[in-house]
Amino acid sequence: MSDPVRVAFVCVQNAGRSQMSTAFAERERTERGLDDAVEIVTGGTHPADHVHEGVVETMAEVGFDLSDREPREISTSELNACDYVATMGCSTLELDADGPAVRDWALDDPDGKDPERVREIRDEIRDRVRDLFDEIEEVLVDA
Repeated sequence: MSDPVRVAFVCVQNAGRSQMSTAFAERERTERGLDDAVEIVTGGTHPADHVHEGVVETMAEVGFDLSDREPREISTSELNACDYVATMGCSTLELDADGPAVRDWALDDPDGKDPERVREIRDEIRDRVRDLFDEIEEVLVDA
């Protein structure tokens, strides 16, 4: 089997948008039967101490428990080893020109937002992750 497709979800604190993206991506990977074909990484350039409480609560509404997730730092070398990198609109990543396909999703930071706005951000992330997995799946089928 060839190497898995590597996908990274990155923001500054790795405490909101990238954590939601990772949770949705893990679900998409499993539901599509791509557990061996897709590797998911997440991190931040300046990670927070914990996932934002509003994000934990809003994701719990749709069946995800992020309470035990810990933000982590991600390195440029990790990102350059990826096939796709989704940034959340807050990153100033400098990756090699021949590196991953970078998608800047330009999403609002959910930290401190009211629950309805966090839900809107969550749902937009869900849709973007689904679209990204449609693209990945197409590439895998053509490979």
